[in-house]
Amino acid sequence: MAFPGDVYVSNCSARDALELISGKWVMLILPALTHQPMRNGELLRRIGGISQKVLTQTLRQLERNGLIERRELAKKPAHVEYRLSVVACSLVDTLTALDRWAEHHFPVLDAARERYDAAHP
Repeated sequence: MAFPGDVYVSNCSARDALELISGKWVMLILPALTHQPMRNGELLRRIGGISQKVLTQTLRQLERNGLIERRELAKKPAHVEYRLSVVACSLVDTLTALDRWAEHHFPVLDAARERYDAAHP
C-alpha cells in the first residue's frame, strides 16, 4: 500500500516538489536569496553562467510553486524584488548544505570522472 507522501510511488505528488528543487538553477537561486531580497539583475550577477531567459523562467516557476515571492516596488525607477517564501526558508539550510558538500567534494568527483573516462574511452 502506498502512502500519500511516498516518493517511490510513480504518481506521488511529492515527486513534483523533488523535481522542482533539484533543478540546477533552483539550487543556486534559493540560497542566494537567503539573507536578503534581490532584484533580477543582482541575481543575474550573483549566479554565474545563468542566462537572463533561464533566470526569468526559473523565477516564474519558483513563484508559481510558492517558493519565492515577487514584490513590485514603486520606487523610481520601478523595480521588482524576489524574496524567499516561508516554506522556502525551511528548505534553504538543506540546499546550502548540498552547496557546501559539492564545494568540498568536487575534487574527489573530478578525479573519479577522470579515472572512469580513462578506463572507458
